[in-house]
Amino acid sequence: MLNKPNWKTLVSAFIFGLLLTITAACDYKPPEETSSKHNNANAKAKGSDKVLNIGYQKGNTINILKESGFLEDNLKDQDIKVVWKEFNGGGALLEALFTGNIDFGHASDGSGIFSQAGNKPFTYVGADLPNPEGVGILVHEDSDIKEVKDLKGKKLAANKGGNHHYLSILALRKAGLDVEDVEWVFVSDAAQGRTAFETKKVDAFATYDPFLASAEIDLKTRNLTEGIDYGYPNRTFYYVNEDFNKNNPELTDTILESIKKSDEWANENKPEVVKLVSNMLGIKEAVIKKATDRRDYELNRVDEEIIKVQQKQADVYHEIGLIPNKIDVSERMPIK
Repeated sequence: MLNKPNWKTLVSAFIFGLLLTITAACDYKPPEETSSKHNNANAKAKGSDKVLNIGYQKGNTINILKESGFLEDNLKDQDIKVVWKEFNGGGALLEALFTGNIDFGHASDGSGIFSQAGNKPFTYVGADLPNPEGVGILVHEDSDIKEVKDLKGKKLAANKGGNHHYLSILALRKAGLDVEDVEWVFVSDAAQGRTAFETKKVDAFATYDPFLASAEIDLKTRNLTEGIDYGYPNRTFYYVNEDFNKNNPELTDTILESIKKSDEWANENKPEVVKLVSNMLGIKEAVIKKATDRRDYELNRVDEEIIKVQQKQADVYHEIGLIPNKIDVSERMPIK
């Protein structure tokens, strides 16, 4: 366990967080370490009477928590072993949460909506700070598309169900257009979308940081949604296994308090993070700086405003057929 963060390791985690692909839904293929179930933090482990299983995707805020050792430090007097399990997407992570392979995890707003629509058992317990500038719709600087309303009849690339897809829907509606007024080109990931945009196989590219920042710096582009308020905070959420949360509320609180501490570290060390990541990974410092400068890290507990915004997104997903039934997100979002 680390008494203080290992700078290089923690920085690597931080940048991988920027590269997190926000996938609204995906098929669950459990990694080797999640192939067997546990009994809600009561399984025996070598040197410990209890096990706390935490799911993470490369580099999100829980990854920063993992590398910092803050959670282990807060649990050192409780004889609880923390086991970290990595997943390649929010859908897979939440599936492991439902089946009891993990107790706690972090995934996108859309992941929670799709999971609840599938009647899966879980509870929201917190959310990251809004990051509205971390998503946008790009066009080439020489494009005749000057405003969102000019997208009518044009090809728009996006990851179906992702945060940038949702932003695009809100932007189209604000401009007086309908979702059917554009030709959607749904891509498998942001890299595929970037290629389609760069080769001009699509007219516009909806994406998220750091792919947004990279395209803005590497290509001559205009962001059609920059500076416009669409009422979308672009949050990611913290989810907990339903039974685990009922039986171990104090452990849920300890995890959240530990995340707050790791978030404080990330915010206080941005300049050093940007420099170290640029040198270590060969990524342009300007790209990393642009993406990190327009967001901060802080955990918020669920409140009425968070519920209201998440409900609006769920309603829109139902309206356009992404989920088959209308859901009430408050059923999974208790206010503490």
